[in-house]
Amino acid sequence: MRLIICRSCRIFIVLSFFLFSIGCNNTNSNESEILSIPLELSIDRFDKKFHLSEADDIPALKTTYPFLFPNKFSDGVWINRQKDSLQLLLLENVEEKFASMAPLEDDLEYLFKHLKYYFPKTQTPRVIGVINNVDYQSKTIYADSLLLVSLDTYLGSDHYLYEGIPQYVRQEMDIQFLASHVAGKFAANKIPPTKDRSLLSQMIYHGKQVYFKEWVLPQSSDAQKMGYTDTQIQWVIDNEMYMWQYFVQKQLLYNTDPSLTQRFIEPAPFSKFYLEIDNESPGRVGVWMGWQIIKSYMERYPDTEISALLNLPAQTLFSKSNYKPRR
Repeated sequence: MRLIICRSCRIFIVLSFFLFSIGCNNTNSNESEILSIPLELSIDRFDKKFHLSEADDIPALKTTYPFLFPNKFSDGVWINRQKDSLQLLLLENVEEKFASMAPLEDDLEYLFKHLKYYFPKTQTPRVIGVINNVDYQSKTIYADSLLLVSLDTYLGSDHYLYEGIPQYVRQEMDIQFLASHVAGKFAANKIPPTKDRSLLSQMIYHGKQVYFKEWVLPQSSDAQKMGYTDTQIQWVIDNEMYMWQYFVQKQLLYNTDPSLTQRFIEPAPFSKFYLEIDNESPGRVGVWMGWQIIKSYMERYPDTEISALLNLPAQTLFSKSNYKPRR
């Protein structure tokens, strides 16, 4: 069968392609401008300096890194830690994993160029690599001019040293998530805290942190932005409509029960619908759905500036988003 395209249809197709091309060119131009921002960032390996030094070097290290030596501990504590067998094992594995800091530095430079573009007052931080007893709750510590990276928490989700750590935690203990973690810390400082404890407000508050990464980490995958696996991303895409129907039918969106945050917002091995699908679901599906609501809003109001979006009240954003889940 021959496909016949009318003249008006041909005009529409050509016009659509033209507009798409303009959009692509603008995006590429914007990205080129961002990547041209002069910025050099290196990771200062405190972990090596500390563990490969001697007791006599402690005073000099304390002078250079005073924020890493709390006054409540005597030098004897640091001397013992220098040659602690566990610390040396962690250092050995960090050295084996990261023969070069260049890939990590490249990821962070890419992120901070974008942060400087959208927030010109952003300082290029002093980045310091540390070993922190695999404290996965403190993989990164970021405060304006200082960024601490616990290198021993990024050895890879299947690393043997992580045995015993829950899988949903381990899956983010990989270097591919480093820039995303730092971006999330930055975003959390830019988004006004919400007094509204409803599930919807929490969904949108945390969803903003993920959407923020679309601006500053445009090359990252959705899985990297969420801290999910590819399989988990596909699950939430496939079940978006059913999850939304559940929230609506159970009248959960404006419910302020704190247990809803635990069930759908906080990190967990799975979300708690109290249905058979629970074990198949990833945790934090409420965050993912909040992200989709924000995407829907931005599709309708694409000229919204980043600072305006981050400050937009949750109810206003939701009302104007006209959000409808995919079928």
